[in-house]
Amino acid sequence: MAPGSYVIRNVPAIQDVFTMVDLLETLGAKVDFKDSILKILVGEEIGEEAPHDVVRKMRASIQVMGPLLARLKRVKVSLPGGCAIGERPIDFHLKGLYQLGAKIHEECGYIYAETKGLVGADIQLDYPSVGATENLMMAAALAKGTTQLRNVAREPEIVEVQNFLNRMGASIRGAGTDVIRIEGVDELRGADHTVIPDRIEAGTYLIAAAICGGSVTLGPVIPQHLAGLTAKLKEIGIYIKTENDQIRVESDGKYTTSNFQSLPYPGFPTDLLPQAMALMTTGIGTSIIKEMVYSNRFKQVSELRRMGAKIVVADRTAIVQGVPYLRGAEVVVSDLRAGAALVIAGLKAEGVTLIQDSGHLKRGYDNLVRKLQAVGADISQPM
Repeated sequence: MAPGSYVIRNVPAIQDVFTMVDLLETLGAKVDFKDSILKILVGEEIGEEAPHDVVRKMRASIQVMGPLLARLKRVKVSLPGGCAIGERPIDFHLKGLYQLGAKIHEECGYIYAETKGLVGADIQLDYPSVGATENLMMAAALAKGTTQLRNVAREPEIVEVQNFLNRMGASIRGAGTDVIRIEGVDELRGADHTVIPDRIEAGTYLIAAAICGGSVTLGPVIPQHLAGLTAKLKEIGIYIKTENDQIRVESDGKYTTSNFQSLPYPGFPTDLLPQAMALMTTGIGTSIIKEMVYSNRFKQVSELRRMGAKIVVADRTAIVQGVPYLRGAEVVVSDLRAGAALVIAGLKAEGVTLIQDSGHLKRGYDNLVRKLQAVGADISQPM
């Protein structure tokens, strides 16, 4: 969005970060990533095309569209490919950019957008999409005049984008509510920022501790970002204590079941629903789990059944009847969060679980195996 030097701290060494680094370098930025610190040097000249060979690896690559359009007044981005957990239409992104003054057309698998200059607008999102909210925030930061984004996503990551852009010289307020107001500025500058802890990674470890039993203290975290999960854990009989930037979970591995339904923040996060399903497989009772965000979030079900779980699925609803124990099996990972669910189930299961295609986990978990080993898990990953 602007030439200059940028430092982003507390960055996980995960595949999605490496993919975004590849895209930034393709566009002409110089990137250095070492010891959780990402340094980015952006020159006066930068490319306008996000090619297919990079974009196909991660749908979030579409996030460069708003920034490049705002800075260069033109952009060419490959259409994102399919998604393992269901459709993620980019219509929300394109409709918003059109309202800001972009002319957009598709040709030969690419989206082309150009503008004589983006102009602030009053935009109502049809759905509080995280990606669309972020893309439009970035584009509007350099648009002329005032932009109001309504029915926006409220996730903590949206607040992060606001904070980072404001460090760059933008004028944005309202992130964390359903209306964001952006006063366009003429230019932005380099910034130094520390990223918040990953609430989904933290939630995955909390669920793992709950299902296996024991006492685990997790930190640093922002407890309020995990309130939806910790409330559910308390409800089923897991001891949870929060203090400053830490959460302690204590469990004997025995707990009742509860119902789960994914919703946009502050509702229960869809990215923790597969892990919650794994937890419910050995709960006492029956659980109803509803997925309200993505159309194909239950790909782990067939693999959990191989481990002895009793699960029935109808459309976006799963009924999970708790069983006394799971048994180890050879299972296959279909996507990132399904993989996390299978790891959790494997930690609980009797015998050995062999997880195939575990590379999906590298997209969202930094040193997953090592962290679990540190709290006593019998888990290894062949080199």
